[in-house]
Amino acid sequence: MGRFEPMSWRTTVLPKFEQFVKERQYVTNVSDSTVEWYRQSLKWLNIESPTEADIKAVVMRMRDCGLKATTCNCRLRAIKAYVRWAGLETTIPKLKEPQQELPTFDSKDISRLMKWRPKSIPEHRLHLLISFLLDVGARIDEALSLRWVDVDFDNLLVLLHGKGGKDRRIPISLELRKRLFQYQRRVHLKVERDISSDLVFGTRGGTKQGRRNVLRDVKGLCRELGFEPPSRPLHAFRHTFVTNYLRRGGNVFLLQRALGHSSLEMTRRYAHLQTSDLGAVHERLSLLNC
Repeated sequence: MGRFEPMSWRTTVLPKFEQFVKERQYVTNVSDSTVEWYRQSLKWLNIESPTEADIKAVVMRMRDCGLKATTCNCRLRAIKAYVRWAGLETTIPKLKEPQQELPTFDSKDISRLMKWRPKSIPEHRLHLLISFLLDVGARIDEALSLRWVDVDFDNLLVLLHGKGGKDRRIPISLELRKRLFQYQRRVHLKVERDISSDLVFGTRGGTKQGRRNVLRDVKGLCRELGFEPPSRPLHAFRHTFVTNYLRRGGNVFLLQRALGHSSLEMTRRYAHLQTSDLGAVHERLSLLNC
């Protein structure tokens, strides 16, 4: 049994749990990954009608198995969804999480990435993917799922297929449109076929790239250019987009739409500014400088 396995994982799935998951899957139309999240989270709960004492026992069991507060809260959100669905009055706690700065690429690293001159088609694809993530702030899976039919060159828009089957159209810059068009033309000439329905960042065979392969390529490129990538580099592109957006005066409500968040609270967690940014704002707004 692994370190992070709940003690009751080897028991039979409870009927009410399965009914809840099926309704989420077929009625609410959540994604396969969300279905798996519900299943794995509910395995920590071994009773269909838990009391507050039962929930506390679940939390203690997770902590004993070494789960961090952030991971516990993630599992508890799924359990809370089940409790609400079941019409129970049980209170679900939220553990206090350490407030850590989200990883970002600094301006010098971004400059190195943008000045890199790729040669092969895979290198051009990687460079375009990095440009896309920095310009749009999309999740990596949203970017890797993007097809050419989702790109509106005329109106500077892309259609992203987000979590839970929620699509959204968001703007792109003139520079990104230029890079997308040039890459599309390069690929079209290379394969000599109609690629309108193909994945923008697909493999040579037209299949979707794996996240791990992209992560490997990004890390390798960063080190080749002479710097160590931040932790969780693929998500760090999204954090960098948020920081730059707010630093330049972007609206947090528009940012919420761009990121595809269902609540403003989630956007606020991403709205991380460096101490230097806060200092600049303080200097400009201080009453002592009036």
